[in-house]
Amino acid sequence: MRALLPLLRTGAAAATCLPRGASARPGPRRAMALYRTEERGQPCSQDYRVFFKNVAGHYISPFHDIPLKVDSKEENGIPTKKARNDEYENLFNMVVEVPRWTNAKMEIATKEPLNPIKQDVKNGKLRYAANIFPHKGYIWNYGALPQTWEDPHQKDKSTNCCGDNDPIDVCEIGSKVLSRGEVIHVKILGVLGLIDEGETDWKLIAINANDPEASKFHDIGDVKKFKPGYLEATLNWFRVYKVPEGKPENQFAFNGEFKNKAFALEVIASTHECWKALLMKKCSAGAISCTNVQVCDSPFHCTQDEARSLVESVSFSLNEETNEEEQAWYFLGK
Repeated sequence: MRALLPLLRTGAAAATCLPRGASARPGPRRAMALYRTEERGQPCSQDYRVFFKNVAGHYISPFHDIPLKVDSKEENGIPTKKARNDEYENLFNMVVEVPRWTNAKMEIATKEPLNPIKQDVKNGKLRYAANIFPHKGYIWNYGALPQTWEDPHQKDKSTNCCGDNDPIDVCEIGSKVLSRGEVIHVKILGVLGLIDEGETDWKLIAINANDPEASKFHDIGDVKKFKPGYLEATLNWFRVYKVPEGKPENQFAFNGEFKNKAFALEVIASTHECWKALLMKKCSAGAISCTNVQVCDSPFHCTQDEARSLVESVSFSLNEETNEEEQAWYFLGK
């Protein structure tokens, strides 16, 4: 699929074209109404992909074409109710990759055109998160913020390590189990600085803005207050999740301290600037696919027709053998 990239060219601006980093208008709080997904191939197979479409039914990239920030001025054309002054400044789009309690390591395919969600593969095998007592799979809804990028060539001043070459990760701690490919609005509460094999891999802590308890949560301290033990479980999950693979425990910046919302927002702003440089060809993209449909001033912009051709060119087999992981539990003693 990567070989198709040289065939793309900057096309005429689509009607839904967005300036780089702009918010979509109007900005309804139920973000999924603006986006839909299309599955191709069989789940638990290496061919499986989840492509994204906008409300008009045109294919888009969840990495590049979904805005980072949620527009705060109106919902479906109706002015929003008054809220805390910073409420909407702290509202972001999140792409759900892994629903809570599931194991398949799904992720935005950053190196494929239009960046569908796929299951990660290592050494020719599909990857799954281990069940480590007392947990089952991922303990939050896990995903990423669009239009962010942790630059592998830029050393983070806080961690003294370069980025992991991916969009910034999000752990959504609300009460609902979400669906793969859902796009939701989240409130950012804080961030954990994971150091993964020498790379900075920030883990944002957030809550679905539509969660019944969302109004209680404004900063990282509220997680400690209203969900006691959740942050400790999160730290331990990230510390040991690779141990069943025979790898050592992970390390953390700040000795595993969760930083507050203000710090997290600075991290997001920094990764958004890195993404802008990526989309404007101001830094090396490496193998990252920057093909997009709605960032009009990007040299990687393509037309709706070209995007559709890219998706239709992806081959998959309906008869491919699936490879669900045999479930096992791991008890890691002290």
